Amino acid sequence: MNLFEFKNLLKSEDKKEKRKSLFRSLIKSVDVGANGTQDYVVKKGLNKNKIASTNQTKYQ
Repeated sequence: MNLFEFKNLLKSEDKKEKRKSLFRSLIKSVDVGANGTQDYVVKKGLNKNKIASTNQTKYQ
């Protein structure tokens, strides 16, 4: 490997590291269950605004 190839290899590795660190800094944390994605909230009836359990039968 000559000096030119070695320099290009080092440059490409530096670019890869910079790109990885940039993507890591841009990732935002996510709120689990935000906007009702985690649990179903009952909208009508006696149990309005309560979280429905997962062990319900199909017809009650």
